[in-house]
Amino acid sequence: MKFKPKKSRSLSVRKGKIDATTIFTVANQQISTVSQEPVKSLGRWYDSSMKDTKRGLETVELATDAC
Repeated sequence: MKFKPKKSRSLSVRKGKIDATTIFTVANQQISTVSQEPVKSLGRWYDSSMKDTKRGLETVELATDAC
């Protein structure tokens, strides 16, 4: 299996806060952070916010739009 840095995202957390200074690389290719490029997985968007309140509001909006 070959690792694909373009399709990967990284997130570095130190002492409960997001650390934007850490850069991860694989095979001399930089892995973009979640704050630079959010990713959608299993129908949910994941970004650098560490709170679930935004996700709850999005779920309510989707439920009311479906009615």
